[in-house]
Amino acid sequence: MLKALYYNLLEWALHKYSIYVLAVVSFLEASFFPIPPDPVLLTMCLSRPRKSLWYAFICSVFSVLGAILGYYIGLFLWSSVHGFFFEYIFSEASFNYVGELYNQNSFIAVLTAAFTPIPFKVFTIAGGVFKISLYDLILASAIGRSARFFIEGSLFYFLGPNIKVFIEKYFNLLTIIITIMIIAAVLFYNIL
Repeated sequence: MLKALYYNLLEWALHKYSIYVLAVVSFLEASFFPIPPDPVLLTMCLSRPRKSLWYAFICSVFSVLGAILGYYIGLFLWSSVHGFFFEYIFSEASFNYVGELYNQNSFIAVLTAAFTPIPFKVFTIAGGVFKISLYDLILASAIGRSARFFIEGSLFYFLGPNIKVFIEKYFNLLTIIITIMIIAAVLFYNIL
């Protein structure tokens, strides 16, 4: 079943509108959407390795633009929407923890969140609420998000078809490893 899904995703990634889906998911995830753009990016890179760096660029740019939206949600709309976010998107405890991190060093906090699987939207929205420098948010987001997505894209660009052969050969093992990583990320998110 998972292999069938894998091949369906590869076909979908060749769709003429897939680049727009990547841009929209990257933009929305940085502000409120719960699913990260990585699965879309990686599927598209796997389907067309020679376009991987272009896809990483699109993902980075729209993620930074989404971070700006998240910042403005926090800055201007937080009093109206905080109940929705605390109920459906992230916990109040994780939000308050990010506020503490901002008191220590907001640039490093955003940079770390932009690069790692930590839910980025918590940091972008909290950035507006806690009124960190928008310049710092944009710069840290650009560095962290670009590093993350270009590392992913570069693997496919430089390894090309070899990575596809590797994935197909070790599909079951990779599925187990990815599942463990997702569970670990969820547990980490709940602790944060």
